[in-house]
Amino acid sequence: MPKAAVLLLVLCACAPGEDDRTILAVGAHCGDMEISAGAVLARHARLGDRVVILHLTLGERGNPRLSPEAYGTQKRREALEAAKALGAEALFGPYKDAELPDDEPARRYVAGVIRSVKPTHVITHWKNSIHRDHAAAHAIVRDALLLASLEGVPVEGAPHRGVRGVYYAENWEDDEGFQPYLHVNVTEDFERWKGAVTKYEFIRGGVSSFPYLDYYVALARVRGARSGHRYAVAFEVDGESKKRVAGALP
Repeated sequence: MPKAAVLLLVLCACAPGEDDRTILAVGAHCGDMEISAGAVLARHARLGDRVVILHLTLGERGNPRLSPEAYGTQKRREALEAAKALGAEALFGPYKDAELPDDEPARRYVAGVIRSVKPTHVITHWKNSIHRDHAAAHAIVRDALLLASLEGVPVEGAPHRGVRGVYYAENWEDDEGFQPYLHVNVTEDFERWKGAVTKYEFIRGGVSSFPYLDYYVALARVRGARSGHRYAVAFEVDGESKKRVAGALP
């Protein structure tokens, strides 16, 4: 059975939803989920939902002027500050930047986090990326969702089938084949998002020449204009999740 069909079965097996939501955002590096989906995370935190960000690596090799050890310490501090500003919790994986392993132990590690956090919604990277860690994170999370749901899989914690939706964030490094599907109005939470992501030096412009903040502000304005809001964030979903069934045209 194709992996996409297996994931659909996992989602369909969820228990009836409660009003409470727990959002788990899984990023390859500190900063990935905050810059691409952070405004949505801030919105859910404001609405009273639990928000957890799992950073699989620190992204410690991204500063040519600092050693990985020094920059890793900085990135961890920035991630904690950004999470606090968003109203989220931060978790840190055991992996190294640019060496995120697309393997079974990594899948079981993330499956353990899923069983511990018990998310109702999961956000991670889109499948196509120019960054190997991003593509690996996507594959790891998809398979980990299945492992976390099954009885008898040797992962700590009870099986969790409470995931109602899996969403893929819009990232400039992951845009091949990305088609905006779900648009979330983040106008009320936009300034809070900007205050949170600028805890990171690389987003303020102190590390890379890429204009991260300008790019994602402009992108949110474009997605907002296309969806009738001031600012919005767009997500892609698996093809099976786009299926709608109705008795007449909605």
